[in-house]
Amino acid sequence: MSENANNHASIVTVGNAIVDVIAKATDQFIAEQGMMKNAMNLIDADRATTLYDAIGPATEVSGGSAANTAVGISLLGGHAGFIGKVGTDMLARIFRHDIKAVGVEALLAADADLQTACSYILITPDKKRTMNTYLGASIALKPEDMNADAIAAADIVYIEGYLYDAPDGPACWDKMATVAREAGTKIAISLSDGWCVERHRPAMHQFIKDHCDMVLCNSEEAEIMFQTDKDNAIRQMRQLVAEAAITDGENGSIAFAGNDLVSITPDPDIAVMDTTGAGDLYASGYLYARHNGADLDIAIKLATITASEAISHIGARPQADLIEIAKPAMPTEFFG
Repeated sequence: MSENANNHASIVTVGNAIVDVIAKATDQFIAEQGMMKNAMNLIDADRATTLYDAIGPATEVSGGSAANTAVGISLLGGHAGFIGKVGTDMLARIFRHDIKAVGVEALLAADADLQTACSYILITPDKKRTMNTYLGASIALKPEDMNADAIAAADIVYIEGYLYDAPDGPACWDKMATVAREAGTKIAISLSDGWCVERHRPAMHQFIKDHCDMVLCNSEEAEIMFQTDKDNAIRQMRQLVAEAAITDGENGSIAFAGNDLVSITPDPDIAVMDTTGAGDLYASGYLYARHNGADLDIAIKLATITASEAISHIGARPQADLIEIAKPAMPTEFFG
């Protein structure tokens, strides 16, 4: 079953619906539980249940890369929707309520036979994050779960690269491409992760060539996609797609659209607490700005501000008012 779109979102994001369960933990607990510290450990449903019982007090918040991007767009004042899949359990109710509470349209398919995906994020005193992720319902998305009405009504559909790993992920991408092409909806994709690009490089390359209007990625993902160094990768990306924004950690980011190419360096004084979600929130700022007619300079400036907010604290969800912290750097009346 699926919730229907009414009052359609301008930017619809698509990807894994995951509830982040964030708790503090000791190094001893990490070791006793047999986890690989400071890494992402994939777990099964039984392990997810026993781990939930074992951890201490926790904060639960809707997560997943594309969902984080939708949240950022909404907090900037945009109208965002999110397509994903959950179960019918408590975590599904948490995910749905949490994402709707910040103004994102929840275009969620649900399967009563599956548990909602969750990621137990354990933070040790040294600020390192050890993740234990059960993908559950999130990777059970099927082409019929792609809300065609919402995609057709949107100006941009933004697709998470991780989705390609799902059993029916490629078919979901193809369905979205068909709907978007017929409706004139622009297609933007995130490459998501270097390993993800490694696994699906030829297919992703072809999809970008055939269907994409915009790519968001980091320099490592671009290098893996084109099997070359950063500068050559950017050159090849410019021949493949009309627009892209490519982040490069402390070096900042670049963006191009047609013949225009701009770059930015981040504020070196921002203390990095946690890089999780930085790329997701960068995408929020970039997509929001470009959707609202901003040029590339303004778009990467806003994207850098939103990404900088994400790295300044633990957790991917923004804690500051994104509009207020961005206003001084934006043109007058940018936020209306």
